[in-house]
Amino acid sequence: MARIKLDGVKHSYAADPKSPADWALKEVNLDCQDGGAYALLGPSGCGKTTLLNLISGLLTPTRGRILFDDRDVSHATPEDRNIAQVFQFPVIYDTMTVYDNLAFPLRNRRLPAPEIDRRVRDIADMLDLGPSLMNRASGLTADGKQKISLGRGLVRSDVNVIMFDEPLTVIDPHLKWVLRSKLKELHHRVKRTMIYVTHDQTEALTFADQVVVMNNGEVVQIGTPIELFDRPEHTFVGHFIGSPGMNVLPVTKENGGISFLGTPVESIENVRAEALNGGRLEIGVRPEFVSFGTTGIPVEIGKVADAGRFRIVEARHKGQLLKVLVTEGDAIPSVTSHVRFDPTHTHLYSDGWLVK
Repeated sequence: MARIKLDGVKHSYAADPKSPADWALKEVNLDCQDGGAYALLGPSGCGKTTLLNLISGLLTPTRGRILFDDRDVSHATPEDRNIAQVFQFPVIYDTMTVYDNLAFPLRNRRLPAPEIDRRVRDIADMLDLGPSLMNRASGLTADGKQKISLGRGLVRSDVNVIMFDEPLTVIDPHLKWVLRSKLKELHHRVKRTMIYVTHDQTEALTFADQVVVMNNGEVVQIGTPIELFDRPEHTFVGHFIGSPGMNVLPVTKENGGISFLGTPVESIENVRAEALNGGRLEIGVRPEFVSFGTTGIPVEIGKVADAGRFRIVEARHKGQLLKVLVTEGDAIPSVTSHVRFDPTHTHLYSDGWLVK
């Protein structure tokens, strides 16, 4: 295992990058602790796979350093870094048995046969592959083949880090939950440094102890799932984490406080408004922390979507859309009402960033 540190890492696929648009990955400083579970989360094209490939050694950073346990490996090969990587699509040997697929990386390292057998059977049991060990891999379903890929990454005990590049993409939706839970269980059992790339917030929040949220080639926030939900550092994080995402509403400074389209907003952030100088001001409040009442901000009620245990209500104040989560069984106003924001969960943002 290894502690992995990225020190001022930047990467461009252009030969001579000059403008900010030339950089696929803007400056990243990241510290992954030994034995931790991390997720790189963001939309397609945000730079997360580029970052993963830099850590693995498939790419060399244009600038900055990558350190494994304080050793500079910026120009080292994947083999020298001693990593295991599981890709989006299963990479297996169809003509081999499941057993031989799992044993392959161990035989390449000339481990004793009894040790190989013990490790293969241990990993097969963890992944529920025991009954099919002697079957050819070609006869397995897509999720079975991906389990082999996962197993090949986990079977070695000498790797510094195991990296997963969207490993559940080809898995049927009803099996994803099973494999997500299995990966979390495996991390607790093997206690190795793991980095997981995904655009699926559920996968990231289920698997990782620390989630690295990325957008437009840069790291926007690093935190636990609870921190990302309760206190987004940027409005992008508020939008991206949560279903539905956070309400981000335009506000202005008025009379020593904050107003939403002319209506004062009660918020613990109001006292900070005096320190602001220019910049675009917004408040962020999750639909879970918006409630209907007889006083507050006047709204018109629009569409209502049933989401099982709760309903998502679209309301508008002077044309500005905001969403309210209503628990199943609670009444919903029919045409007009008022909404209030929980002041302990209402955050003020300036040019997209949380005001601290």
